[in-house]
Amino acid sequence: MTQHLTHIWRPVPGGRHAFPASALRNSLDDQVKSHCGEEVQAARLHDATEIDWIMEPTCNTCWKILKEG
Repeated sequence: MTQHLTHIWRPVPGGRHAFPASALRNSLDDQVKSHCGEEVQAARLHDATEIDWIMEPTCNTCWKILKEG
């Protein structure tokens, strides 16, 4: 059985949020919404540094939404 990626985690200002995987296909100027409702520019989903991953805490709301999903 083939499984498809349904969401991605990305560090953006304010935390590591979960976004629909389809958000990666948006134009870099588009606004995209995380599972918890945080809106960021799609460009923020690309090229995160290791420091970005370390510095931003995981969004508990995104985590709970995906867990209960």
